[in-house]
Amino acid sequence: MGNLDSFIIDVNDVFWSYLLIPLVIGAGLYFTFRSKVVQLRMFPEMIRVLGDKALPDARGRKSVSSFGAFTISAAARVGTGNIAGVAAAITLGGPGAVFWMWVMATVGAASAFVESALAQLYKVRDYDGTYRGGPAYYMQRGLGKRWLGVLFAVTITLTFGFVFNAVQANTIVSVVGGSFGGDAPWREPVIGVVLAVLLGLVVFGGVRRISNVTQVLVPVMALLYLLLGAVVVVLNITDVPRVLADIVGGALGFREVAGGAIGTAIQQGIRRGMFSNEAGLGSAPNAGAAAEVSHPVKQGLVQSLGVFFDTILICTMTAFIILTTTPDLGGARQGADLTQSALTSSLGDWAGHVLTVVVFMLAFSSMMGNYYYGQSNIEFITGDDKKWVLPTYRVLVLVTVFLGALGSVSIVWNLADVFMGFMALVNMVAIIPLSGIAFRLLEDYREQRRMGVDPLFVRDRMPDLREVECWER
Repeated sequence: MGNLDSFIIDVNDVFWSYLLIPLVIGAGLYFTFRSKVVQLRMFPEMIRVLGDKALPDARGRKSVSSFGAFTISAAARVGTGNIAGVAAAITLGGPGAVFWMWVMATVGAASAFVESALAQLYKVRDYDGTYRGGPAYYMQRGLGKRWLGVLFAVTITLTFGFVFNAVQANTIVSVVGGSFGGDAPWREPVIGVVLAVLLGLVVFGGVRRISNVTQVLVPVMALLYLLLGAVVVVLNITDVPRVLADIVGGALGFREVAGGAIGTAIQQGIRRGMFSNEAGLGSAPNAGAAAEVSHPVKQGLVQSLGVFFDTILICTMTAFIILTTTPDLGGARQGADLTQSALTSSLGDWAGHVLTVVVFMLAFSSMMGNYYYGQSNIEFITGDDKKWVLPTYRVLVLVTVFLGALGSVSIVWNLADVFMGFMALVNMVAIIPLSGIAFRLLEDYREQRRMGVDPLFVRDRMPDLREVECWER
């Protein structure tokens, strides 16, 4: 098992360092330039659009709103990556990794805009009146390459439906163990069974139930965690200047002895940043496509906001919790255990128990979002012939959650990096050539806003685009 883990780490280092990181940063900078920094310039518009009410679907039923789709994607984004992932990045890459997570979020928000606007444009209607879409759909309809869409659909289903859900279950077991201590051989299987049962109750209810649950869970868990972190930062307010200096110094090499340490900080920051905010990964567009909005750009803006919400807000709070209470990372615990020990040392044992509740909520909401990504892509592959496929997928997801609770922390996280990296690579191959369409949509949106109207898109506005199905009105 140790040899397998070492092999996976070696593959990850080469793949990320020499291929994926340059591609992700290069694409993000290109999208930023072409969109005239849409992720910063239109930030106020992101907030405005988030408040749009849900429009009725074809049957007059309340559909998934921008906020509902935002919470589904946030449910998958705001998970253990924000607590365990940030802690792992700091442990391996030092405080400088946090700086590169910020860079990744700022640049990657442009990628998030492009992929989610495209997902909205090329979405399709499902049998129950809801919408589905994502990279697989714009690969087939926009690029005309169904084989690439099928490859992506298989990859995201394996990555989110199975590997990432195993990560979430694994982290819940870790924080429960840290909260209650002691060896209890029954703990892992019992937690695994409980998680599988709770998730099963939700996922057999469809996308509307997932949206309804995440609209409650995501704001509550985010607020609770931010309040907890704010108390820690206030209690250690005199350490904040030192923490900021450590983050910037570690990122730029001012406080590092070897140049390799800078490379580790960059790699860990970008890798964990992508795991956390999913910008350019191709996952959030699956949730974004489910929204009923009047213009594709609206959901592109909302999904860009999600990147900032995840990294600049939630991940930064985790970093400050750790770095204000654990200035010496030598020999520090890893993953969620590090965040938990930092809270406990600052606030007392009760804070560790509160974090256990927060992590459970974060991880469970992530499981719901992860499951939905797989469902949407299985429906892309099978079409309407899915009477037995989706129930089988649901059962396999629940089995994976149970097994994830029993697995090794290191192997689960390293496998997640492999699958995530390949998925991002396939998505980037598609959105780079299709990005011109996203920028045309953006210009159409801005033109209507300059006219003082709420932007409305119909496919007749761009008659040259083919395979656009859901924009008749």
